[in-house]
Amino acid sequence: MRKPSGMSFATAACIPHAAALAMQSLFDLGRLAPGFKVLINGAGGGVGTLGVQLSKTMNVEVTCVDSAAKLDMLRSVGFDHVLDYQTQDFTKLGQVFDLIVDTKTTRAPWQYARVLRPGGIYVTVGGNLLRLLQLLIVGPLVKILTGKVFRIVALKPNKDLERVHALHSAGKLTCVVDGPFALADLPTAVQRFGAAKHKGKVVITVDASEA
Repeated sequence: MRKPSGMSFATAACIPHAAALAMQSLFDLGRLAPGFKVLINGAGGGVGTLGVQLSKTMNVEVTCVDSAAKLDMLRSVGFDHVLDYQTQDFTKLGQVFDLIVDTKTTRAPWQYARVLRPGGIYVTVGGNLLRLLQLLIVGPLVKILTGKVFRIVALKPNKDLERVHALHSAGKLTCVVDGPFALADLPTAVQRFGAAKHKGKVVITVDASEA
């Protein structure tokens, strides 16, 4: 699909991968429906900042979890509730959710299970390898015992791009861009991403003189 003429190159760089992960997490695997209570963990990156906007097309309540430095930005993109993971553990607050979308996957499956309603769904887009293996092994047993479902996204690249483009064109979907950084600042951008200090998608621009 060609870049729409009214879309910036930075936005075009942000949307396809993160939006596909968000769409497939929320709709294909998460079966998002009106009235859901949704939590997005590690919400300050591309998947979370696009995911809340996609969720809001379904009239749902969305809570985010990330660091305190990102919470104001996360409020601005549409989250109803914000939690600082450094001071609040969402698995111990007594709240339950219909759907959890996780970009970090740092906890054991049973910790997520206790904050899912009966029949609730947990979807991860990636994270700690050991925890992902636990989900694969323990997830089916948790489903048998509790009815709660654990799923891992197997990304289908570029799926639903036309729907995403329509939402962007209608002003219902915007990208949070961290940067853009010049190519010479690539090491700084990578370190910022690795330290999880970025907000939205990290974008690198290449000047003609650098090519």
